[in-house]
Amino acid sequence: MEHRLVRAVEEALGWDGPGPLGKKFARGSIIDPEIVARLLTPPRLLDMVMRRSLANPQFRFFKGGEELHPDAYLDRQVTPRGQAIPMADMHRLGGLLREGATLVLDQSNVFDPTMEAACRAMQWWSREHVQANVYLTTNDASGFDLHWDDHDVLIVQLAGEKQWEVRGNSRPVPMFRDAERNNTPSEETVWTGTMKAGDVMHIPRGYWHAATRVGQGGGHSTHVTFGFAKRTGVSWLTWLADWSRQEEVFRHDLDRWGGLDEQQAQHSLLATATSRLIDARDPAEFLRLREQEASPGRHVPFLDIFGPLEAVACVSEFPPLIREVGESVVVVAAGKKLTFAARALPGLRMLLSGHPVQLDEAARALGAEVEALAKILVEEELCASLTPELFSGYTDLVTSAGS
Repeated sequence: MEHRLVRAVEEALGWDGPGPLGKKFARGSIIDPEIVARLLTPPRLLDMVMRRSLANPQFRFFKGGEELHPDAYLDRQVTPRGQAIPMADMHRLGGLLREGATLVLDQSNVFDPTMEAACRAMQWWSREHVQANVYLTTNDASGFDLHWDDHDVLIVQLAGEKQWEVRGNSRPVPMFRDAERNNTPSEETVWTGTMKAGDVMHIPRGYWHAATRVGQGGGHSTHVTFGFAKRTGVSWLTWLADWSRQEEVFRHDLDRWGGLDEQQAQHSLLATATSRLIDARDPAEFLRLREQEASPGRHVPFLDIFGPLEAVACVSEFPPLIREVGESVVVVAAGKKLTFAARALPGLRMLLSGHPVQLDEAARALGAEVEALAKILVEEELCASLTPELFSGYTDLVTSAGS
């Protein structure tokens, strides 16, 4: 998938692909302001918040450096049947923002089609799961104190300005669940300065950072943080532990009461089987299968009772694997393996490109069979019907396939 944001971020940071992700701090600016404005604006963010049932901790507010109780900005609207539905109290929300506060919406990609398409493009690019958290800070409100994230982040300043301080790590590649606590900030200052609309910053996992508008008076700042949850050696070992259940030697109880000889014999058997398991399933296979077995992204199911299938887009979490095998074409994605005749290859490449596909245009270019092919891919949930809302997430950021 060719997404304008991905290309703009690479150009801003001087990257050629996702290889530098997580390796060192980087900063730059997106040249085209239309891309930034198209992603999300503060009014669109507030409209998104207004129209959905949200709850803490996905939706949070901070004021004076402290997190506010949800009752300060949420209202339980009671239905005629007595059901309480949490909704943002827009009157109180407006008051907080006028006074100066920070609004946080985690996983905006769940609610907004533009962020959904951007996260999917980032996932196809990085081959890692991505989520987009949005932060709106008004007037001279403070942000979070110095902290570190257990994932790599790409930050895009969408509007306004915010002061940042970035420090190096105090523990190499720390983890959320770790062998040691990581509570002492590093003394190494990597960068301090102001992020302005269009600026991009990459902060690797474990780097300490803080952002604030204290002392800046009136105004606002909106930025989106794309979080990349990369796999580690621990992830691979956890995956191996699941595979170990296939071998009987790992399913036996550990010998607690046997003699020393019996316990040493069991240890030897386990060590040998472990070595064999490690050799048989290396990290590369773990990463490959993780991509291929990931469930498809959330999507609106296609129901022909609403009308014919007119347009589709691929919704697999990662790029589908398309491989020619003799007179056939094999597609592997979303935990499925599908086999097609060789003549289906052009249609598969178009439909699984990650770009929106209008089926009447595809049929004129490739023949009527592409419409039947699209129906199969939709039934297998590799593709989804392109609703007007989903299509809006691609508009001006991803071109239609074949255009």
